Amino acid sequence: MIKKLQHRFIRIALVSLATAMILVVLVVNAANWISVRNELRDTLSFLAENGGSASREAMNGRMQGRNRHARNLVSESRWFSVSFDSNGMRRNMNLLNMDELDEASAIELAKQALQSGQESGFLEDYLYQIQVSPRDGQAVLFLNCETKLAAVRNLALISGLACLAGIFFAFVAVALASRKAIEPTIRTMEQQKQFITNASHELKTPLTVISTNMELLQMEQPDNPWVKSTQKQAGQMRHLVDELVYLSRMEEENAPLVMETLSAAPLIRETAEPFLAMAEYQGKTMTVDAEDNLTLRGDRTSIQRLLSTLLDNAVKYSPEEGAIRVSARSEGRYVMLTVSNDVAQPLSEEQCRQLFDRFYRADPSRNKEKQNGFGIGLAIAAAIVEKHGGHISAGMEENRLGFSCRLPKGEKLAVQA
Repeated sequence: MIKKLQHRFIRIALVSLATAMILVVLVVNAANWISVRNELRDTLSFLAENGGSASREAMNGRMQGRNRHARNLVSESRWFSVSFDSNGMRRNMNLLNMDELDEASAIELAKQALQSGQESGFLEDYLYQIQVSPRDGQAVLFLNCETKLAAVRNLALISGLACLAGIFFAFVAVALASRKAIEPTIRTMEQQKQFITNASHELKTPLTVISTNMELLQMEQPDNPWVKSTQKQAGQMRHLVDELVYLSRMEEENAPLVMETLSAAPLIRETAEPFLAMAEYQGKTMTVDAEDNLTLRGDRTSIQRLLSTLLDNAVKYSPEEGAIRVSARSEGRYVMLTVSNDVAQPLSEEQCRQLFDRFYRADPSRNKEKQNGFGIGLAIAAAIVEKHGGHISAGMEENRLGFSCRLPKGEKLAVQA
């Protein structure tokens, strides 16, 4: 229970922090990309409006009216242009600002831009813009964005790595501090467990005295209904005390379990045998289907108690002529144990989740006078499964309520000659 609470705290803290860090990285990179893209488009638009075929010196002369940042962008930029006549033949080319680019590569880039069907866009590390003139044909102006795009990629890479490193160090820090953070909760839980244990021991003595006195009174007044009622209530109280003590021990970090490899099919059939007779007596049917040679790793007594709790619950709450099914099958590294039964009234998803809460009853008609229960059995079943490193869940399928227990699979047992 404590480890589960600690893991939940780590998970919530880490998810919250990781979400915040990822959001910051995305916002920073998105803002940077938008800024860079706008600067590149403004620069390309200025070049197109002021004659993209001009030399760098001529273009710098036309920048006198713009601010210093805009002038620096143009002066540091490298661009080239290729124009075609109305027949698609190359008419002119300006590579004055692109010393490393040859004519064949420039023409190929221009053709790809024209074939894209878009007036502007990115092509490799270039931002292009197409100008159409009925008299002069088409001209494609390219702006080299290699440096800017590399800076954008570097920022994305560095911020991404920083985010991953931050999440990792946050995980380490939260994992180390988690025990300290949940210490008040752990202390409260331990005090509750200690109270239950102490109270249980204190209650056993008066319950024993009450039971003994009632036995003596019954000997004198064998037909007294008050004596019988008191005996019944005392027995139920003793049973509840034992259940609470067992649940408290199951939720301890070092629960007294003897783990061994168990053969699933014989264990299930042996545990289900008394419930088969009980179901038959009540006009209900029970079928047991367990794969042969299936083993699980667990404490025999605890697994038998888990099965008994689920079977007892199925027999109690299935309607007349209802069908109860028990199955066990292999599922990867686990054994999936399922107990299902018909129900008179389907439960909601929320009710199914709450079935494992202490003293919870999904139906007010499920009272202890009717079924002789306290609403604590499924909480014990959940504690047993959790202590074995498994998972238990409840769910509805049409008018059937099913409990699925995923338990760790055991090693193969040696076949005896």
